[in-house]
Amino acid sequence: MKLYEVFLRAKAGLSHKHVGSVHATDAQMAMQNARDLYTRREEGESIWVVDSTQIISSNPTDKAAYFEPAEDKIYRHPSFYPFDKEVKNI
Repeated sequence: MKLYEVFLRAKAGLSHKHVGSVHATDAQMAMQNARDLYTRREEGESIWVVDSTQIISSNPTDKAAYFEPAEDKIYRHPSFYPFDKEVKNI
């Protein structure tokens, strides 16, 4: 059996959130298992199931490369651009 990650959207306009995992032989069975396990109390309007082998993640040891700001690219920061005096909140 394959492992599938389950994402649930509570209501329209919200993002899907990871709610857990299910084991299944195929995607259709994963969808049924996810529905049975994660929407028993009618808490959702959309389910995504994703084969866990299709998810790619960053390595925690590479945190700096992905998440630290680039000091040589100051144009990415709002303080690089001039603002009118009338602008109070950015």
